[in-house]
Amino acid sequence: MAAITRHNNRLGVWGWLGGGRWGIERYAYILHRLTGLGILLYLLMHTVVTSLRVRNIYLWTEGGFFHQPIFRLGEFCVVAAFAFHAFNGIRLVLVELGFAVGKPIEPIYPYKTSVGVQRPLLIAVMVLALLFLLVGAYNFLGLAR
Repeated sequence: MAAITRHNNRLGVWGWLGGGRWGIERYAYILHRLTGLGILLYLLMHTVVTSLRVRNIYLWTEGGFFHQPIFRLGEFCVVAAFAFHAFNGIRLVLVELGFAVGKPIEPIYPYKTSVGVQRPLLIAVMVLALLFLLVGAYNFLGLAR
């Protein structure tokens, strides 16, 4: 029986964030993780604030704690995180299902990658997220009324 070699993660958080070449795909990877954590944090905070209704504490009523301008900016950041995370998640599902990886080719040097197919998809996702964000900004600025 062969001995199992164990490799410890000595990079810590940097290994989670870094760990590869720095291109637009790496930035999308990091942003996808950070927006996912931000949406999770928002969900937990929203659950706590909503559950305070049981104790007759209403933080979102007119003139309440959450009607300060900083929380309005926070709501906009949640919309921005949702826009990017949702559209990038759809892109990742398409890539995982094989719709955006290109034709399979024999691996002969110099190797060709699927970046030529995936990068335009990533840019299209960013444009869609930006359009979604602009619609959200239109609403947040009060122009929709």
